[in-house]
Amino acid sequence: MAQAPIDRSCGPEGCEIDWLVSPRVEVDADPLAFTRFATDAGWGDGLPLIPPTEALVREHVAASGRFPDEVIAELPPRNGRATVEKIAVNSVMAGAPANAMPLLCASIEAMVDPLLNLFALNTTTCCVVPGVFVNGPARHELGIPYGPGCFGGEAGPAPAIGRALRLIMRNVAGQVVGVSSKSVFGQPGRVTGIVVAEWEERSPWAPLGERRGFPGNALTVHGVTGTIDVADTVATHGADLLQIIGTSLAFPGTNAFIGGGFHGAEIMVAIAPPWADLIASAYPKIEDVQSALYEHAKLPSSWWPEAHQEQHREHGRVDANDMVHLVESPEHMIVMVCGGLGNLHALALHSFGPTRAVTRPF
Repeated sequence: MAQAPIDRSCGPEGCEIDWLVSPRVEVDADPLAFTRFATDAGWGDGLPLIPPTEALVREHVAASGRFPDEVIAELPPRNGRATVEKIAVNSVMAGAPANAMPLLCASIEAMVDPLLNLFALNTTTCCVVPGVFVNGPARHELGIPYGPGCFGGEAGPAPAIGRALRLIMRNVAGQVVGVSSKSVFGQPGRVTGIVVAEWEERSPWAPLGERRGFPGNALTVHGVTGTIDVADTVATHGADLLQIIGTSLAFPGTNAFIGGGFHGAEIMVAIAPPWADLIASAYPKIEDVQSALYEHAKLPSSWWPEAHQEQHREHGRVDANDMVHLVESPEHMIVMVCGGLGNLHALALHSFGPTRAVTRPF
């Protein structure tokens, strides 16, 4: 007997209060048979699914430390009620471990903060997906990667945890491709999610979560349109390296430049430990790193067609030197340290426009 993952109390006209647990559905316990059944029902993402038996769901609910009918959030666009039980059902189907439930619940809570603008992220034509970036001892307890291959390739629970979040968006939030989700291309992160930790032990600066007000176990949710590798083999000074990274962040077609005015866009930069050490030798304070990135991440107004130049001028984005900055101010350059020791690389994580990163403890 499996539990249905969809919040059936919600429809086009809104949600009805239903204090009952989710309905039971009689299905074959064989994973292949269940995957076929669930995919036909619209619950799946095309990958194999684990049948969410009552025993497994109970285990996940217990690991959350919450009651099964507790509503963590109402998720757009359908305003589906994400109860602990529904989070657990989708977590089981994705193959996520039970001890990830506190992280999953806290991630959902962070995603409905108005600053993140989840409705826009779930319905936009952009390919953005909320990524989850983890700090604190839970990195080790949960096995969230922060070293080589941390964004994809290292075996571990992170893809399953990210996939659980994506199934929740599908089955509870009602994010349906081509219907409520207008994303033109999508991206792999819309299936497996993005769940990465910071290599705090190798960072020359305070952990990202601590810098954002939450020492210890914390997560930061940031909308990610994809990953862009930034490479260099020549720079030997931190200032030169930041110039390479910063100038690589700005390109005319990124969402941060769309619409003329500043609309909330932020950029995350993941820096590998060897580069972080080199940069920190010149910039011991993270605020100075952000300022340098901000200063370099700009383009001449002339790089755009005249219609775009007029729009930038109307919104006050062209400075006295006829340059257009990528983001509104240095604090909107979010920096974390992770990745392998192979040097030579940073990773740019651009975002959708009207959204800001949100950090929560868990």
